Amino acid sequence: MEEENVTSSPSTPVHRLRHRRRSNEVVMDGDRVNASPLLVNDRNKYKSFMVRTYSTLWMIGGFVLVVYMGHLYITAMVVVIQIFMAKELFNLLRKAPEDKCLPWIKQLNWHFFFTAMLFVYGRILSQRLANTMTADQFFYRLVTGLIKYHMAICYLLYIIGFMWFILTLKKKMYKYQFGQYAWTHMILIVVFTQSSFTVANIFEGIFWFLLPASLIIINDIFAYIFGFFFGRTPLIKLSPKKTWEGFIGASVTTIISAFVVANILGRYPWLTCPRQDLSTGWLQCDADPLFKPEPFALPAWIPEWFPWKEMTVLPVQWHALCLGLFASIIAPFGGFFASGFKRAFKIKDFGDSIPGHGGITDRMDCQMVMAVFAYIYLQSFIVSQSVSVDKILDQILTNLTFEEQQALFVKLGQMLKDKLS
Repeated sequence: MEEENVTSSPSTPVHRLRHRRRSNEVVMDGDRVNASPLLVNDRNKYKSFMVRTYSTLWMIGGFVLVVYMGHLYITAMVVVIQIFMAKELFNLLRKAPEDKCLPWIKQLNWHFFFTAMLFVYGRILSQRLANTMTADQFFYRLVTGLIKYHMAICYLLYIIGFMWFILTLKKKMYKYQFGQYAWTHMILIVVFTQSSFTVANIFEGIFWFLLPASLIIINDIFAYIFGFFFGRTPLIKLSPKKTWEGFIGASVTTIISAFVVANILGRYPWLTCPRQDLSTGWLQCDADPLFKPEPFALPAWIPEWFPWKEMTVLPVQWHALCLGLFASIIAPFGGFFASGFKRAFKIKDFGDSIPGHGGITDRMDCQMVMAVFAYIYLQSFIVSQSVSVDKILDQILTNLTFEEQQALFVKLGQMLKDKLS
């Protein structure tokens, strides 16, 4: 009787009542699905888990191979990753009808991209490129000349792109074109900010690239595993699949792994020695104090039945704990930012180039945050900021011509001779 009274009331139309009932039924279904205590109750999750696992193993294998090949190949890998990231991000705001009317817009985007690449890598690698060339080669003078005018060349290329953009503006397309212009520059900032720090870390020693990158990989893997098998409590609304169980389990695992992995990597000169040129030869150098083993007495509260009272650690392992803490607690917010970004554009992934993972950008969101922190931490708390002979020589080789270097050599020799006499 109550239902008949309600349906006959003029203030509650029939179609509105049906809509409400339908809405309630959907909510109940959603509650029933979310009531599942574990993620593994869905068979599709197992299939996704296997695909993701195979892709991860292939990526880790390729990553290890590139690291073994050395600094230059790792840098090339970073460049390839940048290109894929830029491609995925460029496509986010693309509109087919507008692009048909603007045939040169894609080429313009890539012109700005490669101009930014020349500027960033030119500044980072110029001194090492000069160190690779010998004074007897024609290429040495060519390279030193290009290094001297590097900034002017990059600015000229940018101005060409700027004029290109202005000359291709079309009526009724202004808003779309200026949107693409602004979006391109934002991509350049996002992509090249992190990559510049990444490459700088590589040439300070592969260790300072490999350890932070490995910690993000470890954190990502164990967050997925703990969340898959034990995930019950949602962590953040931006990323519904993230759980507190996965976050806490991955954090503990990452911090422990940081201490252990740093001890393993820190024992290989190939990984710890800085690279001052662009050659690919095997590296040998005197071990930095950070990588020299030191005895460490265990605290008194350790139980007596524990077999070791003292252990050998590398000083760099204590720094690795800071990197592990950042990788487990702060770096995941790069992933949350990317999740919010994808929700804003109503997409699931940035691309589909990696089965089970999405696009390259989906895997690099936390790496971008981590690379910047690793560089800042390295330069602020580890690398000496004092003037050294190597730094002075780098400046001489980069900024002086061959004739000026000869004159400096003669003058310095005369000064030292007068000082000794």
